[in-house]
Amino acid sequence: MMQSFMLAGAVAIVLLIFPTLYRMIAGPSVFDRIIGGNMIGTKATVLLLFIGVLFENVSMFVDISLAYALLNFIGTLAAAKYFQHRPTGDSPGGGSAKEEARP
Repeated sequence: MMQSFMLAGAVAIVLLIFPTLYRMIAGPSVFDRIIGGNMIGTKATVLLLFIGVLFENVSMFVDISLAYALLNFIGTLAAAKYFQHRPTGDSPGGGSAKEEARP
């Protein structure tokens, strides 16, 4: 009974990744794409925990999922910080773009 419930939950998480993947690909802004990537990483973390329960080796999968969640969080913060302070402008290299003043 528990195995079928966990398998159904894992399938539901995999199916919920697809709308998030659409938001990540077609997001109107860079920050929407970053949030979409973060959501996919969070769902992958939960999926790892479901797999741990299915394989009856939760302790190993908890360690893996915690490390993955930490890397996902740090990567999201780094990308958001980079794109927040990136110069805006028409040139892709940002050569002559003016940087906005932020408090």
